[in-house]
Amino acid sequence: MKRLILIDGNALVHRAFHALPPLKTKKGKIVNAVYGFSSILFRIIQELEPDYLIATFDLAGPTFRDLEYQDYKAKRVKPPQELYDQIPLIKKIVKGLAIPVYEKKGFEADDLIGTIAQKVKDKKIKIIIVTGDLDLLQLVDKQTEIYTSKKGIKDTVIYDQKAVKERYGLLPRQIIDYKGLKGDPSDNIIGVPGVGEKTAIDLMKKFGNLEKLYQKSNINTLNPKLQARLLEYQDQAFFSRHLSTIKKDVPIDFNLRKWQLEKKNRIKTIKLLEELGFKSLIKRLSAI
Repeated sequence: MKRLILIDGNALVHRAFHALPPLKTKKGKIVNAVYGFSSILFRIIQELEPDYLIATFDLAGPTFRDLEYQDYKAKRVKPPQELYDQIPLIKKIVKGLAIPVYEKKGFEADDLIGTIAQKVKDKKIKIIIVTGDLDLLQLVDKQTEIYTSKKGIKDTVIYDQKAVKERYGLLPRQIIDYKGLKGDPSDNIIGVPGVGEKTAIDLMKKFGNLEKLYQKSNINTLNPKLQARLLEYQDQAFFSRHLSTIKKDVPIDFNLRKWQLEKKNRIKTIKLLEELGFKSLIKRLSAI
């Protein structure tokens, strides 16, 4: 079976930036995220041997989630400018390897990944999503896996359906219902106040999804205190699930042939790596 690798660009940039010390060029420019991202990229090409490879990135500006919920991600601390300054260099390396870059105003990279994965569901292609963001676990199925790192950029793990079940006790498709109850502090999604991880997991194990949980015959079986809380925040639970759900219908150009990874002219990429002082990465690139 052929392999399609989908790279969650911004997630890997953040992971690399925070995992590595502030490496600098001879001119004093910080390039640790460039080094870390490139290192991950070259490793997955070598280890996973993709037939098709795509990189997705977030664009500046509000997404549809920000428009629907003004406090979306409001509590996140803005990364330093040194991180953002490295993204154009990272895109140069990606494009220099003839890897398509997908970005779209109003949507997150997650939504582009979900849409692309959905478009190849009818094809005999293995999908591997490379990310540092476990929000994407909801996309895992028989055809799709998540490749991520536990910490840093080297300690990697692959989540298939079994691994998701072992970690959460839930099926991947239940992750959004779980977040509808528990919320997601990293995105400032509230969920149902007072319902924590254990309770949310137990409810999803018992009832399967929010619709079944809120059926009168089911919710009436819960203790009165929990029942009252769930009913009070019912709308918020469903809205939190909506915000947590990755879209799979973003309008994009679909051309599988253009996604093929080929060893094209890499002179520009090698020259850029030389300018940055990444001699070890040049050797690794030459080996793939």
